[in-house]
Amino acid sequence: MRGKFIVIDGPDGGGKTTQTRLLVAYLRSRRVPLIKIREPGSTRIGEKIRKIILDPAFKDMSIRTEVFLYMACRAQLIEEIIKPALKKGKVVLCERFLSSSIAYQGRAGGLGEDNIKKVGRLATDRIEPDMTIILDIASAAGLKRVRHRRGGKKKRKLDRIEARKLAFHRKVRSSFLKMARLNPAKVKLVNAAGPRPQVQAQVRKIVDHVV
Repeated sequence: MRGKFIVIDGPDGGGKTTQTRLLVAYLRSRRVPLIKIREPGSTRIGEKIRKIILDPAFKDMSIRTEVFLYMACRAQLIEEIIKPALKKGKVVLCERFLSSSIAYQGRAGGLGEDNIKKVGRLATDRIEPDMTIILDIASAAGLKRVRHRRGGKKKRKLDRIEARKLAFHRKVRSSFLKMARLNPAKVKLVNAAGPRPQVQAQVRKIVDHVV
C-alpha cells in the first residue's frame, strides 16, 4: 500500500504553518497515520542547510546557489523520510516542496520554471505530490502578516527570502497561480486571506478527497 503525499505551499504570509498544524490535528482525530515535515529542513542535514539558506547575513548568495541548496535538502528529505513513509502507507504532509523552487527561484529568481523542474526531477527521484494546496494571498497583505508575526517581543528580523522586494514576491504569487491554473486536478487554490477556521475548512474539504 502506497501512502499519500500532500503539500501545503504558497506565497509568504499565507499561513502554511498554522493551517498545516490544524490539518495534522484533524487527520490525527481521524486516526490517519501521518508524518509532518517542512522544507527546507526536517532532516539533520536539511536543518543545517536551512540555517544557511535563510540567514540574512548571506546577502551575496546567488539564486543559482540557492536553488541547489534547496535541492540538496529536498533530495535528503526524499530518501530519508518521504520514500520510507509512503512505502509504509502513511500520509506525508509537507510544508513547501518543488513547487516553491519553481516559484521562488524559477519564476521570481529568473532561472526559468522549466529549468527548475528538470533539476527537481533528479532531486525528487520523480516523486510528485498527490495533491498540492496553494494558500493564496496578495503579496503586500502576505508580507504585512509576516512582518506582524516577526515583530513581537523577540523582534525577529525577516529571513533572507522574506526580505526581498515586493516585485519579487508578486512574481512568486503569479507562478503559484499559474500552477493551479495549468493543473487544476492536482493543484488546488485556497483563499488564505480569510479567518483561520474558514481557510481550514477549505483545506480539509480538499484533503478529504485525497485521504
